Amino acid sequence: MTTQRAFASSADLGEKQQTLEVLADGVYALTAEGDPNVGAIEGEDFLVCFDAMATPVAAGAWLAKLREYTDKPVRYLVLSHYHAVRVLGASAFNAEVIISNDNTRTLIAERGQQDWESEFGRMPRLFKEPDSIPGLTWPTVTFSDRCTIDLGGGRGDLVLQYCGRGHTEGDIVAWLPDKKILFAGDLVEAQAALYTGDAFHKDWSTSTLDQVGKLGAETLIGGRGAVAHGSVAVNAAINQTRHFLEVMLREVGAVRQRGGTLNEAFRMTHAALVDRYGGWPIFEHCLPFNVSRVWDELSGVVFPHIWTTERDRKIWNQVQG
Repeated sequence: MTTQRAFASSADLGEKQQTLEVLADGVYALTAEGDPNVGAIEGEDFLVCFDAMATPVAAGAWLAKLREYTDKPVRYLVLSHYHAVRVLGASAFNAEVIISNDNTRTLIAERGQQDWESEFGRMPRLFKEPDSIPGLTWPTVTFSDRCTIDLGGGRGDLVLQYCGRGHTEGDIVAWLPDKKILFAGDLVEAQAALYTGDAFHKDWSTSTLDQVGKLGAETLIGGRGAVAHGSVAVNAAINQTRHFLEVMLREVGAVRQRGGTLNEAFRMTHAALVDRYGGWPIFEHCLPFNVSRVWDELSGVVFPHIWTTERDRKIWNQVQG
């Protein structure tokens, strides 16, 4: 049996230890004990930054760490997807170009404001000085399938790629083929639980993760959790992500098929996942929203409902009973 818990991550107020790793010459990742990961790649005379954190103040702290290694200006800011904790710190980067998938721009227009309010309610600690946010972040360049940035100076290309619907309808990865380093965003988590409230579970668990795996990464930075070093660890992270999705689809599907309730689906899914994943970051926070979205998807709701602060609380209470 599960017990009623503090709403989402509202009680998670302790600071996390940030770790900046130099993955290769001019390639950086910042992880923080399960908080959202970010990264940066040096070009010849510029930087490409991957994801923006939740506020300009939070992003500024990341940039201060990065400036211990390089003073190159940020030319490109890449948004892996539209979620507020990934994009609302964008103004701190002073980027010449902000890049996303076409679908991400559409989602920002459709539900960006509601998502901002929802995520602030769920994860207040991540929003350091929220008054510093100037407004929604809008990409200035979008693409459908693939976009290549020439890093110059013999550094090779950075490939931005859409692998299919997954964590959202617009997730992209950033791939350094010469170094076999992949910034996967929230399409892959390494020893961190998944958030799937805006997901397309069937596509994600099959064709989308297949496309990620085909890249052949030997270093992977997921959306949360530690950097995966080596092909064995990379494959383990991809397989963990796939397994988490498959278990949710199986458990929720079985309850629906026998005419059960959403609350029952949550309890069965929690029981099936908790032993393996229950100690990982944001597991308890995410699972009620995840189960609600799986239930909807299996019920024929193709596109995720928009999360609002009111709907968050309603689903949280309904799913957990």
